[in-house]
Amino acid sequence: MTRSYISRIFRFAPSPNGYLHLGHGFSALLNREMARAAGGKLLLRIEDIDLERCRPEFEQAIYDDLAWLGLDWQQPVRRQSEHFDAYSEALTSLKKRGLVYPCFCSRADVVAAASEQADVKRDPDDSPLYPGTCRHLSPAERKRRLDAGQSATWRLDMAAALKEVRHAIDWREYDGGTEPRLVEAEPALWGDVVLARKDVPASYHIAVVVDDALQGITDVVRGEDLFTATGLHRLLQTLLDLPSPDYHHHELLRDAAGRKLSKSLRAKSLRALRQDGFTPSEIEAQLGLNERSFSFVP
Repeated sequence: MTRSYISRIFRFAPSPNGYLHLGHGFSALLNREMARAAGGKLLLRIEDIDLERCRPEFEQAIYDDLAWLGLDWQQPVRRQSEHFDAYSEALTSLKKRGLVYPCFCSRADVVAAASEQADVKRDPDDSPLYPGTCRHLSPAERKRRLDAGQSATWRLDMAAALKEVRHAIDWREYDGGTEPRLVEAEPALWGDVVLARKDVPASYHIAVVVDDALQGITDVVRGEDLFTATGLHRLLQTLLDLPSPDYHHHELLRDAAGRKLSKSLRAKSLRALRQDGFTPSEIEAQLGLNERSFSFVP
């Protein structure tokens, strides 16, 4: 589906599973500056589908940190945990067309099955590709297991999905610059990816494309670590007849060892930097935002 842009809408979409660090601040400020340059709007979305790890105190810290940086955003804020029905509707559409199937394998099962292969194939996140164990179950066996209450994830049947699309998929990529280029999507790199988990009724991949469509997002500004995932997102957008935003994948901030800043590696938080006496202008200078010029080519 194509879109006729009237105004540009950007979004910053953090997860409240820890405190924001400089990498988040960089992405948030880039979204703000690009929205300003485009004469557009900036939305804030709280991606809290992981109910076990996401906490109210981290969500409040997001609001505090972004306000301290000088960001403002359109209200109301969309919280993913309040919209599971929208993700379920999208998944149901794929189920009816035979494009997803229930998978009863545990993570250990997947690793064990993949290790039995002579050449273990991996997805862009370096996880073993699912070997398709449950894809080969008969409809009767799937129903028997589901009726018995056996828990299951729901996986995209990648081969069936690509067969339905029948054409190449691409997206407009700005690479953090002002001139776009077309990038051909390679969703097959992800194999039969999980779209709904046993403990959460949606994965990041299906939730993000549904949210972007429902919020009218025209421009996705996010880290280059999600560049390859965009190919999968473009496939889902095509299957669900959703519009495709333009994408701007920016460089990542890294530590002295060359690792990207992350919560799991305990990158120093914006909260801690504020407590250390840093000002927002000093943060922007440290991030090099004062040296960038922002313009927009629709």
